[in-house]
Formats: sequence, structure tokens, C-alpha cells
Amino acid sequence: MAALSRSISKLMRADTAGHLRALSSLSITGQPTLLNQNQPPTTVQKQSKRFLSLHEYLSWDLLNQYGIKTPRGKVATTAAEARQVAEELGSDDFVVKAQVLAGGRGKGHFDGGLKGGVKLAYGVDDVEKLAGQMLGKNLYTIQTGEKGRPCNNVLVVERLYPRREFYFAILMDRAAKGPVLVASAEGGMSIEDVARENPDAIITMPIDIHGGLSMEAALDFAKKVGFTPGTEEEAAEAFIKMYQLFLEKDVTQLEINPFTEVSGGGLLCMDCKLNFDPNALYRHKDLDALRDVAQEDQREVEAAKYDLNYIGLDGSIGCLVNGAGLAMATMDIIKLHGGSPANFLDVGGGATAEAVEAAFALISSDPSVKAIMVNIFGGIMRCDVIAEGIINAYKNLNLQIPIVVRLRGTNVDEAKALIATSGMKILPQDDLEDAARMVVLVADIADNARSKGLNISFEIPI
Repeated sequence: MAALSRSISKLMRADTAGHLRALSSLSITGQPTLLNQNQPPTTVQKQSKRFLSLHEYLSWDLLNQYGIKTPRGKVATTAAEARQVAEELGSDDFVVKAQVLAGGRGKGHFDGGLKGGVKLAYGVDDVEKLAGQMLGKNLYTIQTGEKGRPCNNVLVVERLYPRREFYFAILMDRAAKGPVLVASAEGGMSIEDVARENPDAIITMPIDIHGGLSMEAALDFAKKVGFTPGTEEEAAEAFIKMYQLFLEKDVTQLEINPFTEVSGGGLLCMDCKLNFDPNALYRHKDLDALRDVAQEDQREVEAAKYDLNYIGLDGSIGCLVNGAGLAMATMDIIKLHGGSPANFLDVGGGATAEAVEAAFALISSDPSVKAIMVNIFGGIMRCDVIAEGIINAYKNLNLQIPIVVRLRGTNVDEAKALIATSGMKILPQDDLEDAARMVVLVADIADNARSKGLNISFEIPI
């Protein structure tokens, strides 16, 4: 088969809605091939979707439903429950795993000083003690940021002794126009490190979305990855079951690390992460109900209630725009004039005045925001509805943040009249470039004044 030169440079991870994981560039051909780091990277924009990620114990439940083996274990919400689980397992050694949707748990730390979110426990007393040090605390890892994420559950499992550890994943690749198998004999460690230090250790194979994954292809892949003779067929069967799960549940990434060959014989999935297509969740209400909103940015959770697409960033200028393309252009022009966006917020084409007010509440809840830019092109979205939302937000939220508004399109004259007669000190601009200059200027003035302990107001006449 002729080689199909493809690259995967950025792959979405199961840890939290909107997080991206780089595996370097993978060269994919019609047959299993090796990692090729000479491919140029592809730029991937952060999307305004709330991606569904499941806790590890819930992912294990899904694997078990498809006949895929995992270690014996159970989730606990208190230290006493964790002890009870350990007693029921009847083992001497255990592993206590913090259920937090973030990578790097093993190298993280908790509020109370405990280091590591995946800990070995020697006896039921040790299990209870470790669970008590994890539950109710925030875990901080390289992916959680400064705020960390709460640990409300721990997974207590029997400790097993691996003979060999593999990495296995199924990913959706736009360039390959379908799913791709990715595996390595160097499992149990960061796949990014493997990609960087030993790229030849990573094997990939695209799957024909129409033909599916045959036993022959799965077995050939298992042999190329290096599974021990005698376990190759079991590994191939597991690949096929995982691919079935991948298709039926609209998964965009399934990652097993490590996929372990245990000393007693057999293969077990020791850790599993799943990402799902957010556009297909209407078909999987049962999965969406498993979402742990405590692990998500609460502003994004609140935005979803009003069908707003919101992503928090680290700048000082809040943005409220209709349409993802216009939102990106607005952020770009703010950057062009020396500002920094504090968020991506697309109110969509059918927003109500209530939704607009909710959008302002989200933006103004960020203490970093020093000014807000509203940029609306009224096609389906009426400008007068936006104006009503702005005025209501200004009154009801007692906003002290300067607002620069640029409105064009449907009912724009009515919108301008509403703003002009509202008595609000809202700064109107007709030109997008002028609006960007204005919002950057007032944000800088506000930031400088407040850094010196001064309160300011903008008395520019409408």
C-alpha cells in the first residue's frame, strides 16, 4: 500500500474539558510505522467546547462492560470506606489513587503536604491513612494550575506486579481521516518523554473506518509492538474490544498507560483515560450524566447553562462577541494593539438578554478583567437584544468596569438609542480598530490607577 504521509502533532487528553496533549508529530502510513519527528508541527486552536472526561474508576467500568480486564478495586469517598474496600479485596498490598481529572497525579502534591496522588499502601491501616490525606484536599499537578483540583474520591485497588508495561491508545486523526492505533513497549511512563527520547519506540497504524479492525491486523500490530509470545492474541482481542468501545461511545481518545502483562499471567489495563466527542453527547446522556463538574472551571459550567461558549484566559480585557470567527478576530486585534484577552466568549446567534447578562457576570467575575469589549455583528443576533443585556448587566451587577461597545447589523440604530438613553457610561465605537485601541487604552489606565490604589470612573459622553 502506498504510504500516506500524515502527521498528528496535538492530541486531546481525557483529563479535563479543553486540555491538549502533545505527542510530537507522528508519521502514519498504510502499515505500522515509527515516529517521525521531522514532520513540521501543526497549529491547533483551543476550541470552545466542554469536553467530557471521566474519572479513572468510571473509565474502568466502561472497559469492564466491553470485557476488557482491569485490576480489582473500588472507589471510596471517605477514609473509612477506603479501609472497608481494602478489607474486601483481601490483599496485603494496595494502591490508593486520587480521582482527579489531571495528568501527572503521581508527581503532584496535596494541600496537607502529601506528595503524590498515586500511592502504595501496605495494609488496611495504611490505606485508611492515605485516603484521609487525599480526600477533601486539592491536588496540584503540572496540569491543574495554581488552584489545583479537588479530590473527592479515591480508587483503592489490589497491587499487582507487572512483568512488562506497554502504552496503547486509539486516537482520532483528522489527517488520517479516521482512527489511529498508537502503542509502545515503553509503557508506564510519560509518552511525551518516549516520543522525545526514543521516537522509534512508538508504533502507529491507521484503521480504515469502513473496514474496521480485523483480528489479523490487530494481531500483526501486537507482534510489531513486541508483546510476549503467548499474549499476542489476548492483546489483539483487547485491541478489538477497545476499538468497539471507541466507535460505539463516540470516543475521540482512548489511552491505556500502562497496559500491563502481569506476573501471574494475562494482560490488564492499569490506567485508562477517555475523551468523548462533545458533539455526539446527545446520543450518550448516560455518559454526560457522569460528568464531574467539580473538576471543571466553574465559569465554563455556568456558561453552559446559557449555551455560551466560554474559555477563561489570562489577560485583562474581557471579550463578548457573537460567532467564533469574529471572537478570534476580536482577540487578535486586541493583541495587535498591545492588549491581552481575558477570555473567549461566543454568545452565539440566538442569545437572549438574560444570556448576555449572564455573560457579563462571567466576565466580570474574573478579577484580572480591567475592561470589557463587546463586538457584535448582528445577522441572526439582533443588536438591540445585546444592548438590553448590556444595560441590564450594568444595572443589576453594578459594573464598575469600563465597557467599549461596537455594534453593527440588525437593529443597530435601535441598539444605539437604547444605550444613549440608558444613562450608562458605555463607550461606543463604530470601527473595530478604534474599538480595540479604546479598550486597550482604558484597560491600561484602569490597571495603572488601581495598582496605585486609585478608584477611577470614565466620564466620556455618549
